Amino acid sequence: MKSGKVVYSCLAAATCIALVTCLAGALTHHHASSGSVNLAVGKDGGNKSSPLLYGMMFEEMDHSGDGGIHGQLLQNNGFQGSTLGLTSYAPVGDAQISQDFLSPVSAAIKSSLSVSVPEGVSDYVGFANTGYNGVPVMNATYNTSFWIMGDYFGTINIQLIGSHSGIVYADHNLTVQSMASTFKQFSTSFESKESPDGDNEWHLTFDGSKIAGSSLNFGYIQLFPPTYHNRANGLRNDLATVLAEVNSTFLRFPGGNNIEGLQVDSRWKWNTTIGPLVDRPGRDSDWFYPNTDALGLDEYLWWCEDMNMTPLLAVWAGKSYGDILSGSELEPYVEDIMNELEYILGNSSTPNGKLRAQNGHKDPWKVDYVEIGNEDDLTHGCATYPDRFNQIYKAIHDKYPHVTLVASNGDYNCLPSPLPEGVIIDLHLYRQPDDFVALFNQFDNQPRNQSVMIGEYGCRNTTDAKGTYWSFMQGSCSEAVYMIGMERNSDIVKMAAYAPMLEHFGIISWSPTLYGFDSSPGSITPSTSYFVQQMFASNKGDTILPVKTSSEFGPLYWVASRTGSQYFVKLANYGPDEQNVTVSIPDTHAGRLEMLAGTQFQGNQPHNIAVQTVTSTVQGDGGKYTVINNKNADKDVARE
Repeated sequence: MKSGKVVYSCLAAATCIALVTCLAGALTHHHASSGSVNLAVGKDGGNKSSPLLYGMMFEEMDHSGDGGIHGQLLQNNGFQGSTLGLTSYAPVGDAQISQDFLSPVSAAIKSSLSVSVPEGVSDYVGFANTGYNGVPVMNATYNTSFWIMGDYFGTINIQLIGSHSGIVYADHNLTVQSMASTFKQFSTSFESKESPDGDNEWHLTFDGSKIAGSSLNFGYIQLFPPTYHNRANGLRNDLATVLAEVNSTFLRFPGGNNIEGLQVDSRWKWNTTIGPLVDRPGRDSDWFYPNTDALGLDEYLWWCEDMNMTPLLAVWAGKSYGDILSGSELEPYVEDIMNELEYILGNSSTPNGKLRAQNGHKDPWKVDYVEIGNEDDLTHGCATYPDRFNQIYKAIHDKYPHVTLVASNGDYNCLPSPLPEGVIIDLHLYRQPDDFVALFNQFDNQPRNQSVMIGEYGCRNTTDAKGTYWSFMQGSCSEAVYMIGMERNSDIVKMAAYAPMLEHFGIISWSPTLYGFDSSPGSITPSTSYFVQQMFASNKGDTILPVKTSSEFGPLYWVASRTGSQYFVKLANYGPDEQNVTVSIPDTHAGRLEMLAGTQFQGNQPHNIAVQTVTSTVQGDGGKYTVINNKNADKDVARE
């Protein structure tokens, strides 16, 4: 690998070999390399590598779930939470709209939208919903549904229409007969043309002459584009497909801070996220907007099943931001955890297992990993966590001894002593680039009997605490260096989850994220870190191999692995100097090379993928491969 200017790059290859490389510069405290670096990959020896090493953490934030990867496109569709009011709604035609608390759709959906029609109206009237900063309008089949209460027999017209252009992209009629005394649900599907932008809305109108001087109530409206694996109440197909291409091995859910709750009663409650959507009340979340919980426990588990990811379920461990419960006060919540696990793992003859079967999954879900709490070394959780952990651990381990349990931090002052055998500790790291590189050897001398998970990590360059940041090549390269350190020690580093996962551009609380989007077509933008994660997760063997060399680590870092006859080598050059790297890999002749390259602060910003992986084939001369990253690598990548 040779560079004529400061570039950052990642490479990976797999047929017989795989190479992954990052370059970075202007770091005076690292060793400078000159001449050639020769790496000879051993055929045998080394340590076994965790099959679950590279995964994801999902937390409902930045509208990554509601308005994001969950397919439902209409904001405030059930008036859940306490903050939104009539957000996203507007009247259409000569009508007046209001939130009606006296006409709830269900015990959970506690209000509805009243559409009042003045006397003398003869036109179609109704209401619009503008979605999450617009409604994505694609050339696709949409499914929509809504509840109506009121005496109406006639046509309902559904449109997808440009908010300012007035262009109609979809126009569909259905006939309904609703009742004055109770809500009734109606569903339909329709075809749409694609809009050139995201400035669109969903309209529902009806014959105003039939309601003039009266009103109709509407509730729990929904609009879905195509979903991943065609799941009802599923994930947005376009966003989910991009995530699936990372090839992550596990999903840590439901968060993150969002499981904890601003108060005990606003924690994430598993039993309010299952069953019919109209029976899910939603809640005020920790990230400044309400959660609908339409993306609930079963949906997370379907997500894992459809993407072949191992579920890592987090359970509430007594800590909210408003209060912390322990001892006898925690006991009812321990019982709630056991009910949740019975719902997931119990056969259909158990009360909660029967409920799961009624909700569409007859057989128990496969969940082998459960994390107890979230970041209990923070927000005053440390002092009580050892006792809270032991209380929950005993209940789970006694009934489900096969489940591997994860402690929510890695501070031994905040953990039981001794820690039960087999428990994984969880470290969370958000760092600037140099700090990540300094942690390269973090696990080299750790005890080999203590398993570790990096439950959240990501490079942040946060000069302004409230700023919005995009991943850039130096930062993503520093993540690659740290990941090489993890992979070298993946006998004890069992799992690592990049975080956060997804952001809706323009509605951001935390950044950067793995990838982002908005309501306009073609908006999905993978970050430079997305491509690092994809290359690392897609190119890893089951055994870490020794590498012989006379060179020291820094600024070049490496790791090699194999599965059977397939070899994988990852390289990272975090420095400004040219590197000529020759890699010798036994019993190989050719392979696939993947490279991510760009200048120091180059990255991908909304709608502009300037840096992405470039793939080529490589030929080996007697098993020797020389990788050259020329001075125009950044330009070549930008053209891809």
